[in-house]
Amino acid sequence: MPSYVAMLRGINVSGSKPVKMEALRASFEALGFKNVRTYVQSGNVVFEAKERTAAPLGSKIVARIKRDFGFEVPVLVLGAGELGRVVEENPFLKQRGQKIDLTKLHVTFLAAVPAAAGLKKMEGVSSGRDVFHCLGKTIYLACPDGYGNTKLTNNAFERALGAAATTRNWKTVTTLVAMATGEQP
Repeated sequence: MPSYVAMLRGINVSGSKPVKMEALRASFEALGFKNVRTYVQSGNVVFEAKERTAAPLGSKIVARIKRDFGFEVPVLVLGAGELGRVVEENPFLKQRGQKIDLTKLHVTFLAAVPAAAGLKKMEGVSSGRDVFHCLGKTIYLACPDGYGNTKLTNNAFERALGAAATTRNWKTVTTLVAMATGEQP
């Protein structure tokens, strides 16, 4: 069965939308998913499903979370291979001669490929030393002063690009890839 990674946005943040990971795993298992594992409390789930593509999985998960927990949250689902390509294609890691602090790298995952006009809007956001590169539905962020201090947030991207967004730090992204591909995290 193919492996997938589901990223939920906005659970267990500042006491909002609380979900225990054991209960979240049970919800995924109730959908018939196998080998369900979670990573940290912020809504990262690795699982196997009989579906051959990620497309139909997100809406099933959203409906199940609404049923089990009483609220809706955006859910983005990627196949293990797709998430692996996100890691391989990180433009910040391909820049020669520059030392990159991996603790300052983040990835924003979008529900849809953004329009050029939206990306142009984002270029106008005063972001200090922070920079981003968009490749398809993936935005790579380098935030030298930390993600907590950037203006390049999920909300900013959603407003400008018109697509749901959720961000993960680089360590989480690489750990999820390792979990989904069976490598040691």
